[in-house]
Amino acid sequence: MSLAPRNLVILLSDEHNSAAMGCAGHAEVLTPNLDALAARGTRFTAAYTASPICVPARTALANGRYVHEAGYWDNVDAWDGKTRSWHHVLRDHGHTVVSIGKLHYRGWAGDDYGFTESQIPMHIHEGRGEVRMLLRNPPPDLGDGSGFLGKAGPGESDYTRYDRDITARALKWIADQAAKPSAKPWVLMVSIVAPHFPLIAPQEFHDIYAGRPLAMPKAYRYGTDQPHPFLQLYSEISGYNRHFRNEDDVRRALAAYYGLTSFMDDNMGRVLDAIGDAGLADSTRVLYLSDHGEHAGTRGLWGKGTMYEESAGVPMILVGADIPSGTTVAAPVSHIDVYDTVLDCVGLSREYSAASPHARSLFDTLRESLPGSNAPDANRAVISEYHTVGTRSAVFMLRDARYKYVHCVGLDAQLFDLDADPQELLDLAGRPESKAILYRCRARLGEFLDPEETDRRAKARQKELIDFYGGEEAIRKTRGTPGYTPPPKA
Repeated sequence: MSLAPRNLVILLSDEHNSAAMGCAGHAEVLTPNLDALAARGTRFTAAYTASPICVPARTALANGRYVHEAGYWDNVDAWDGKTRSWHHVLRDHGHTVVSIGKLHYRGWAGDDYGFTESQIPMHIHEGRGEVRMLLRNPPPDLGDGSGFLGKAGPGESDYTRYDRDITARALKWIADQAAKPSAKPWVLMVSIVAPHFPLIAPQEFHDIYAGRPLAMPKAYRYGTDQPHPFLQLYSEISGYNRHFRNEDDVRRALAAYYGLTSFMDDNMGRVLDAIGDAGLADSTRVLYLSDHGEHAGTRGLWGKGTMYEESAGVPMILVGADIPSGTTVAAPVSHIDVYDTVLDCVGLSREYSAASPHARSLFDTLRESLPGSNAPDANRAVISEYHTVGTRSAVFMLRDARYKYVHCVGLDAQLFDLDADPQELLDLAGRPESKAILYRCRARLGEFLDPEETDRRAKARQKELIDFYGGEEAIRKTRGTPGYTPPPKA
């Protein structure tokens, strides 16, 4: 696929469940701007986060490398700018590359993340994050999770005000480009926090859903009992679901989450309109995605941190020149694929790429998805990893064209046939007839990493950080950070 160089706007949300869009078939969530974007471009229906938690996911987006390759494991071990990102490559070759909004990198003075300009960046809290998340066995006390439901409702939060500022700055930046054309394609990343909790949605968006008989999440259960030891521990440590007593509680949380999703969609729509108003629509491609998903009550789970589709899956839409419109692609893709996609988009050779050998440009996936393409790897697999609070040992996901395999170090595996069971309601791992599939998936995961060795490396790095921050006993006594990262002060 020969591509004409174009500008690129990356629209990044936080904690957006990939099913929570009209274009994905959701019957209740209103996302008219993302729906229109999907109608103009290609939606990747099997897109996955590199890790279902913010900091390592955003590192993978920058570095194009899986968590075990980059070595930034959790929400404390944040990216310091020392590994080479696509931001660095573009800037070094004379392209303007600008970030507005949430980054969630380390944020220490002197760190260079490769941007020409970074407006109002949000990094981990005080450059260290919630250090108690380093403690995994026994797990730390992070609170009872009551604030998740307790705050759910209408209003404004620090995050909604921050998102409005991000959007306003993005509109101004785009408008300014019309007055000063660039010799080389530029990249703008607009990183909105919604629909990440706190579940406080602006009134006009909350009112769309409040009081409605919203459908209960699939397989909903009250309390913290879960069918797998990993899920059980995650549910107990997060504590979110123990505070939901009835369907009214569930619908109150859903109304706020859906309201934040529509609020996010509205902000994204304003940015998209600004591109057209500035006369840049023909010269600019757009990529929409999220850093990870949100369980949104499915199976009695809230937040993220598991390998279910609601958590590990992400929305991903690509629009613009050389991209088919109104199309969906079912081939598995990953955060790590963004790196070479950006290089392709602006016309830079992939010889400058430092992405994982497992990474592939989305344009390659598009080309190989066309009828008669004779794709060399029609059964591509991608992985996701989780190495932090809620687990005593590493959890890995391998997703190929049909199956999802979840490997939990020291625990039983999970296996789902996503063709026959897209809702992941039937774990096949314990069935005798699944042995051959399990063996094949485990062997294929081994082509990416050694699970036990990777788990040891992650824990060794976390032990270094535990020692750096005063030792386990001292960390357990710390007050901790707010339940979510505070945005920067204007």
